[in-house]
Amino acid sequence: MSVVPLFKQQIAMGGPLRVTHPEMERYFMTIPEAVHLILQASTFDGKGEVYMLDMGKPVRIVDLAEDLVRLSGLEPGEDIRIEFSGLRPGEKLSEQLWEEGADYLSTDHPDIRRVIEPERLKGKNLKNAVKKLVGLAEKGNDKAILKLLSDLLPGSEIGTAPPPDITSIV
Repeated sequence: MSVVPLFKQQIAMGGPLRVTHPEMERYFMTIPEAVHLILQASTFDGKGEVYMLDMGKPVRIVDLAEDLVRLSGLEPGEDIRIEFSGLRPGEKLSEQLWEEGADYLSTDHPDIRRVIEPERLKGKNLKNAVKKLVGLAEKGNDKAILKLLSDLLPGSEIGTAPPPDITSIV
């Protein structure tokens, strides 16, 4: 569920608004904006290319919460409290949209970049990686799955979250 309707619901109930952390920030885009950019990217010539949308600047969630309280004609901290619940395991304060060290090219659209993908996860390499992951899942080796995913996707910080219950995918 998006945080905006959740905050609206919490405001309607008299609060409090629950925010994970005072410095938590996320990117936001309206559905029409996202659809427009996706349709634009679909007109590009490349087959199987990966594109990234420029999401602008991230928004601090606490600022969004305070703005929604004010837009409701109330005062944050007085009429509606804001509570901080703390980060959950593996949760980040900010999103990383662009992989560090990755290469991106401009396109004809100023808000869309083409990702130059590393060769490590294409063709035969991808098939072999999937085969290894399936084998590890069949053995129930969640630690080895996390290690392999971390090796295949550098910068993803896969090992920072608690291991998943892999029995649901076998």
